[in-house]
Amino acid sequence: MKGATHGGDVYAAARESGRDVRYLLDFSASINPLGPSPAARRTIARANEWLCHYPDPACWDLRQALATFWHRSPEEFLIGNGSTELIHLLPEALQIRHLLVMGPTFSEYASAMVRVGGQTSSVMAARADGYRPPLEQVLVAPDVSIDAVLLCNPNSPTGQACDAAEVRALARQTARHGQWCIVDETFAEYCEQVSIVPEDLPARTIVLRSFTKFYGLPGLRVGYVVANPRIITRIKSQQPPWSVNMLAQRAAQAALQDSRHSRRSLRFMEQERARLVNGLERLPGCSLFPSAANFLLMELPARLKAARVVSLLRRQGLLIRDCSQVPGLNDRSIRLAVRSRADNDRLVRSLSEIVGRSGA
Repeated sequence: MKGATHGGDVYAAARESGRDVRYLLDFSASINPLGPSPAARRTIARANEWLCHYPDPACWDLRQALATFWHRSPEEFLIGNGSTELIHLLPEALQIRHLLVMGPTFSEYASAMVRVGGQTSSVMAARADGYRPPLEQVLVAPDVSIDAVLLCNPNSPTGQACDAAEVRALARQTARHGQWCIVDETFAEYCEQVSIVPEDLPARTIVLRSFTKFYGLPGLRVGYVVANPRIITRIKSQQPPWSVNMLAQRAAQAALQDSRHSRRSLRFMEQERARLVNGLERLPGCSLFPSAANFLLMELPARLKAARVVSLLRRQGLLIRDCSQVPGLNDRSIRLAVRSRADNDRLVRSLSEIVGRSGA
């Protein structure tokens, strides 16, 4: 499987362009355009309180807060240095040697398997179906040589989401075959109805969540796993000590408990995503796909390649995600985060000029 680069590397872009990071507009990383909650910001301002001690290795207070939020036991949670750390812990902890992913999807799942010398297979969604994850293919013809099945829901970079009932059916079937079911819900705060966390999890099910996207804390690196306590113990055995710093723990807890900011963020995204879609749909020759998350997958006109457009926008200080190397997508595929109204308008103007010059 070919890898794909991550977005969000504003520091490399700043060095390359000679711009200050503050003057770059990063559409390559899908972070809440309203930023961290006021409660999290206030917590971050008190950082001096935690600098003179080691972090809490148990992440006790954050796990208690998550348990209250989800009405689950705190023993069902493991906090990690972003969900990416947790993705890389899973193959060794669960003895996964053959992973099935539903693509096109995030490259880090395959990268985690490479680190342990494992194998990754894919079941690809069809463009004609709007890249809807092909759960039915796995349900109809399960492969018993597979150790684990992984679904990103809603999926990155396509934005498509599966119903919670469908995901639960998948999890139950994998359990019957002695397989793990890993569900990455990194973007699920934008469509909580698709999450399987609110109810009891089927056996051998692991859910990944993050404070990076919706909660706007990418620089602090904090994510978590939800699973049966016995599974949590296995995963934790592979985790380095003091993996999550104290500022990340406290800020994540404050963000989780700031329901007012969460409601405001959801309202903003619903309105601004629709407005951005309306602007992008006017670009001749471009194709947009439905998204339940805070980003949009778009195909450029036939004459334009993703790499070319990424380069042209980068010169203007606009960073977008090049998805041309994501297996299952084509060389005209890009992903665009939904940012503020003014930022989105600037992006649409720049794309309109580039598309117009191409004669599409």
